[in-house]
Amino acid sequence: MDSFVGTTEGTLFRNEENGYSVVSVRTNEGLVTVTGTMPELMDGETVEVEGDWTEHPQYGRQFKLSSLRIQKPQSLSAIEKYLGSGLIKGVGPTTARLIVSAFGKDTLEILSMNPERLLEVPKIGKVRMKQISRGFLEQQASRSTFLFLQQYNISSALSAKIHKAYRENAEAMIRDNPYRLIDDIQGVGFITADRIALSMGIAENSQFRLEAGIKYALSEAANAGGHTCLPEEELVAFASQLLKAPESEISRLVTQLTLNKHLFLDKVDGISLISLPRMRKSEIDIAGRLLALCGTSQMLMPQHIAQRIEAFEKKEGIAFSGLQRAAIEKACENGLIVITGGPGTGKTTLINCLINVLNLKDGILLAAPTGRAAKRMSEACQREASTIHRLLQYGGEEGSFQINQENPLDCECLIVDEVSMMDVFLMRHLLSALKPGTRLVLVGDADQLPSVGPGNVLSDILQNDLIPKVRLTEIFRQGEDSMIVVNAHRINQGEEPIMNGAGSDFFFENKQDATQARDSIVALCLHRLPKYLKVKDSVRHIQVLSPTKKGVCGVNMLNTCLQAAFNPPCPKKAEVQFGETIFRAGDKVMHIRNNYTLEWETRNGLTGQGVFNGDIGFITKIDEEEKLIDVLYDEEKTVQYEYGDLEELDLAYCLSVHKSQGSEFPAVVMPMVGGPRMLLTRNLLYTGVTRARRLVVLVGRQDVLRMMVNNNMERRRYSLLGHWLDTLSEAIR
Repeated sequence: MDSFVGTTEGTLFRNEENGYSVVSVRTNEGLVTVTGTMPELMDGETVEVEGDWTEHPQYGRQFKLSSLRIQKPQSLSAIEKYLGSGLIKGVGPTTARLIVSAFGKDTLEILSMNPERLLEVPKIGKVRMKQISRGFLEQQASRSTFLFLQQYNISSALSAKIHKAYRENAEAMIRDNPYRLIDDIQGVGFITADRIALSMGIAENSQFRLEAGIKYALSEAANAGGHTCLPEEELVAFASQLLKAPESEISRLVTQLTLNKHLFLDKVDGISLISLPRMRKSEIDIAGRLLALCGTSQMLMPQHIAQRIEAFEKKEGIAFSGLQRAAIEKACENGLIVITGGPGTGKTTLINCLINVLNLKDGILLAAPTGRAAKRMSEACQREASTIHRLLQYGGEEGSFQINQENPLDCECLIVDEVSMMDVFLMRHLLSALKPGTRLVLVGDADQLPSVGPGNVLSDILQNDLIPKVRLTEIFRQGEDSMIVVNAHRINQGEEPIMNGAGSDFFFENKQDATQARDSIVALCLHRLPKYLKVKDSVRHIQVLSPTKKGVCGVNMLNTCLQAAFNPPCPKKAEVQFGETIFRAGDKVMHIRNNYTLEWETRNGLTGQGVFNGDIGFITKIDEEEKLIDVLYDEEKTVQYEYGDLEELDLAYCLSVHKSQGSEFPAVVMPMVGGPRMLLTRNLLYTGVTRARRLVVLVGRQDVLRMMVNNNMERRRYSLLGHWLDTLSEAIR
């Protein structure tokens, strides 16, 4: 094996997925082409490489890398080139020049030890200082992690995630237990962790490996199917296939894991259900806390309730139905109530009345699972509403809520909307943050799609007899000539919607071919609907929703086509490609995962943290030199993304119906062109239609629409919350 020291002079090729690169290195004997998996190198860096010389049939003599050591730059020009190369997040050539001018040869030491001194550099404020400091330290430590992980073919992007989780302890922690990556690192599945473990010498049939695989099978069932548990037979079959191990051995280990309390077995209706401790504990805790709320006396004087309801009716010029009045009275008399109903059934009016009847001034808090749902709630109730995460002051680390059992919410009543979107973990955290005696009102639509996360929270709660509940069925909202709400209820009852009436707001456009449907959707959004709706900014007013991600009319293809129509490439518009997606200045985008530490700033200088899954905004600026993208959310909050964070963004001209939950749009356009039957369900169609306020347009084939209306098949979710509610209810009785 040979080795040499040289200075990098350019990257000829790089695969960001696996880190494989072809780099030119200047040595005392001339220019050498070095190939292999390596961290991203900057021009002017001094590197010491080990490997073997090879002869490429087309490119000639090359050096195949086996190991790499990177030396710190020494000269001022080398330091400036190093900082300004783009690998330090938030620093481009201009900023690098300013930093080096301020600190000279002490630059790297100051960035490592005293980053607050960056405030001495012109044009660098507190937010930018923190950003640069984090970027520098992460880049330094992540290289060490990368060099360790490269031997296991871990991509540079994934190496960065692993480093972020484990910091300088990455190598020691992975060597100790490679399978911990599955639980700790988003994007690491069993296959990746298994590859590392096997490379380290762990045998395929080792008990350590098989037990980790069984646990992973349960986690995968939660992530992919929303299950909080699995029947033992299904778990054994799934894990056996995953691990390529005999079912008898998997069954033996499942039994051993349950005996050791690493897994739990509960028999329900003769079926042995296996769950992970965290899942089981969450559902037991939810059940106990809900029933404890039911047992809390919340009685107000009946005559006071009746008087306040009548005063509200008189003030608003309305008359509640008997069912609505019963819902308000139950909410006043009980520590917990669940109010469900479809669109137009008066849920928001009931919330407003309840706020008036309780007359608690600042003692009532409003919340919802997503930012968009909270904003809608706030507008409808004329009171501040927040996301549940913000209400509980999520601190950025998993499970780190500042508001919790030891530091509970300071309120007398909490009203939560869009409860159908809540998974078991979020519900557990919310309930644990309530003081004894707090009144809880849960509001939602039980017929919508279930939560993205694991569990059947709302559905399981509604099946328990002890928990007070009211289901609203009568339609009150919208005029008689509006068919959106009427058709939503028809769909929910298995009846085809009434469409294309004179002056209607619900239309169907027949297109027998998927390509024709796609082209029609683009034309509708670009030309026809803006005229019909009399709006200029159609991108903000019209939302395309698709039942599927793939296919001619799937989310991916429609986003590409709509982007080309609304925001085509232009020499004056900066753009950047991330994976298969091109982001362009002016694009409509969605943040696709909760990021509680991402900083934002308003036009008037207010700052804060937190951007959430489902937030929709627009790209206002792409800084190609500094490798930064600015996105404006809610017309006021600007968030700055580094190129490496673009995995948290996606185009939003078209959304999946799942991603649209909790939102409302003036107009919704949906393709009806077929796809997997398990996706094209009644409740998915119902959820999509109920996102629209003013107009619904379905495009495609009526037989597909008819099939979705008739397809009441819901993918079964295994959960134990209902079982624990029933079990604890029996104990109470």
